[in-house]
Amino acid sequence: MEDKGKGFSLRQKKSRQAVPKQISGPIQTIPQVSRGPTRPNVNGRVETSTANTSDLVKRRYSTRFTNLPDFSNADAPPVPSIPTLPAQFAQSDSRPSTARQNQQLQIDANALKDPDLQIESYSTNLLSDASDQELRDYQASLRKLKNRTSTDLQQNVYQNRTQFIKISKEAEKLKGEMRTLRGLISELTTSLNQASMNAGASEPRAASDDGARSRARKQANRSSVANLEAMWNTQLHALWKNVEGSQKFLPAIPGRHVVLEQSTWLELDAATWKAKRYAHIFLLNDHLMVATKRKRRIDPNAMTTGDAGQKSSSRTVADKCWPLQDIDMVDLASVGSSGIGDRGAMSNAISVRYGHESFTYRSDKSSTTEKMNLLQAFRRTVDELRRALQADMEENVNKSKETIDYLTTRDPALSNKTNLLRSLSGAKDRPEILIDVDGKHQNLRWVEGQIDELDSEVALQKFEDAVRHVEKLRKLAKGLKGNMLAQDLISTKVDERARKLADILALRLTATHAQLTATQANIAYLVRLNFTPLARTTYLAARTDLIHIRARSIMFEGDLPRHINQLSYVYFSLIRNTVKTYQLCFPPVMMSSCVQWAKERLDEFNALLERQLGSVRAGCAYWNDCLGKAIENAGMVGEVGMDFANLVGLGLIKARKDGEQAERQREGEQQQQ
Repeated sequence: MEDKGKGFSLRQKKSRQAVPKQISGPIQTIPQVSRGPTRPNVNGRVETSTANTSDLVKRRYSTRFTNLPDFSNADAPPVPSIPTLPAQFAQSDSRPSTARQNQQLQIDANALKDPDLQIESYSTNLLSDASDQELRDYQASLRKLKNRTSTDLQQNVYQNRTQFIKISKEAEKLKGEMRTLRGLISELTTSLNQASMNAGASEPRAASDDGARSRARKQANRSSVANLEAMWNTQLHALWKNVEGSQKFLPAIPGRHVVLEQSTWLELDAATWKAKRYAHIFLLNDHLMVATKRKRRIDPNAMTTGDAGQKSSSRTVADKCWPLQDIDMVDLASVGSSGIGDRGAMSNAISVRYGHESFTYRSDKSSTTEKMNLLQAFRRTVDELRRALQADMEENVNKSKETIDYLTTRDPALSNKTNLLRSLSGAKDRPEILIDVDGKHQNLRWVEGQIDELDSEVALQKFEDAVRHVEKLRKLAKGLKGNMLAQDLISTKVDERARKLADILALRLTATHAQLTATQANIAYLVRLNFTPLARTTYLAARTDLIHIRARSIMFEGDLPRHINQLSYVYFSLIRNTVKTYQLCFPPVMMSSCVQWAKERLDEFNALLERQLGSVRAGCAYWNDCLGKAIENAGMVGEVGMDFANLVGLGLIKARKDGEQAERQREGEQQQQ
């Protein structure tokens, strides 16, 4: 049993059948490793002792194989070379470098402008591997981009508004030029048509070559725009020469010319419809004149027989003349008229109606060509005259809008100016108001453009430019000595803008009164705008509020001398700083207001001091300590030239003296008793 117990082992070897292996090389001899003492197990097999197991493991791991194969065989194939990479992949590296890791994330502005951008996915892909510092840098870059975009948007809005104002002015100017051009083209067309009609109707028939060349030369001159005014003047002078009294009805004005001239007319009697005398009809661009032929008086003693044959026995005299817009021309052939016996004769007759009067004329020729030409020319001329008058009316309306009426309707501040509005209503029929600006004549529309620029500068808070603009316009208004209406109008509009600008500057002064540079700049702007009292009161009121806020923020913790020391330091240090800034911003002649303000603050502090020391016995050490600290702090006001040391606690000192005097009186009365 004992032997059996010694031969029992937990590690049992399984019997395996040896599998033959193919030998592909020389057999290497492995040195025999000596094993420990063996003993047969229960099956009769030899097994190493369990005690030598660890030794065998150590020896196994420390075995050295010295008989290595020979690798220097010349028949062995060479080691293959490493293939080269393509050029596009030669510099690539799958691992990020340190420089790339430290590189800041760049903002893609084009990607952010995309309206279909998915913000969440874009941020996730971009910032998934970013560090905390990179996130902060990227956020700061986004803020800078936002501020820059906001500034660009503001500048674009200002530039667009400026361009819109300029384009509006150019459009108004172009509109006026187009109206003028349309009128000139209309006059040119009428003149050319009349010239062609006169060339076909009134040119004498001549067979000679000289006459043909003369007519060609005249036709060329009529077709020239440069000679148009000269041709009209020639026609008008010829009319004055040939028709007596025509210059009285038709004086020379620019653009007046003869449209049609016909001499084959007879004036009929209104009662009997019989011919009275020959009539010569002149149709002008704005009037219709009728001239009649009258006999010329001839002195037989003053002329010979030959002269009498040469002189004409009749003369043409202007009889009637009417404006075209006041008359009406009717064709009697198309209107049924009772009392007319010869209907065929009335086929060439016309009637000119002027108010309640009517005048009848009949062509001396049997054909109706003369009458139709006159009617067509009359209707065409009346239409052109009506369009010209309408264009002039529109131009006058536009001019009035551009000057006085336009300025008053755009500015509601003028509604309170009763006298100015009354003057403007009475000045509608006056010509356009022109002002002299640097040697150039400008209308009030130019002033309105300057007002628009001033509004833009105020809105953008360009205070220096706005103040300079106000000074320029005020100087311009003062220079208009002979035109009080324009001076009052410009001054009213500029004063309103100056008041708005002063309100904005007053708000900025209230917000930045503790900063010396900003305070000086804002007060200087207000002084230049003639708002010095507003600047003074605004600054002193802001400093008063600051003193009250600082005084209320001091908490009383039981130590009365310390509390009075803090309270007095706040009051007198702020008074000193206020007076020092006031002296730098305002002239010395205005120091009385600042001294009065400092005295009011001193009275406020004395009132607070009396309430604080009201329960303390006057004259005691505690009372003297509190009052001494207040007087000591009041000495700092002496740095700006004010001595408040003798005025601090003046009421308390007077009450103490009165109390002491009353006490001495009581003691004297007691001693007398």
